[in-house]
Amino acid sequence: MDIHFEEASVRYEARTALEPLTLRLTERRIGVIGLNGSGKTTFARLINGLVKPSSGKVVVNGFDTVKDAEAVRAEAGFIFQNPQNQIILPILKEDIALGLKRRKLSGAEIDAAVSAVLVRFGIPHLADRRTHELSGGELQLSAFASVLVTQPKILILDEPTNQLDLKNRNLVERTMAAMDENLIVISHDLALVEGFDKVLLFSGGKLVGDGNPSDVIAQYKKLAGA
Repeated sequence: MDIHFEEASVRYEARTALEPLTLRLTERRIGVIGLNGSGKTTFARLINGLVKPSSGKVVVNGFDTVKDAEAVRAEAGFIFQNPQNQIILPILKEDIALGLKRRKLSGAEIDAAVSAVLVRFGIPHLADRRTHELSGGELQLSAFASVLVTQPKILILDEPTNQLDLKNRNLVERTMAAMDENLIVISHDLALVEGFDKVLLFSGGKLVGDGNPSDVIAQYKKLAGA
């Protein structure tokens, strides 16, 4: 993974969501923490082009997120805070196949890829289930499958354990630990990112912490008055 922020900023009319940021990320697992409204989600969405920089640029594995938007989306997949918002079709296997439709694959190749990713996440029994019937943990694993069937090199997760009970939270953590992909994880669940290679801390639209997880988490707790 090689991500460059070059004086990248995001403004919405009079409000600055992210101050100009210059940063290079090469670590395999990166946590992103901060209070609500701190800029962390804006930062993460810049990486796969969901948000465009107002100034500066972001380059992901050699691709500019504005000029090479399609290539960037192939490099970096994004899983939203509420996975039900990105699972569109009513039957799970059909939803997972949707991401492959634009590729010139045969029906047999699509079916094989869907079956493989369902097996990878231990949910082949959910293939024909209606997505609105899935539990929180099943939905999160289904979102993993829907994004990773297209084989992005980087996976960005926005609060992947949000609103999960302890059993499903632990299931998602184990699943993430077994992944080969590079991970960038936005989380209020500090224990989830304690073992990562690096943690970034945002406050007021600025990057204020960057380094060892234990040090940055301690900085965040002090900032939050915890």
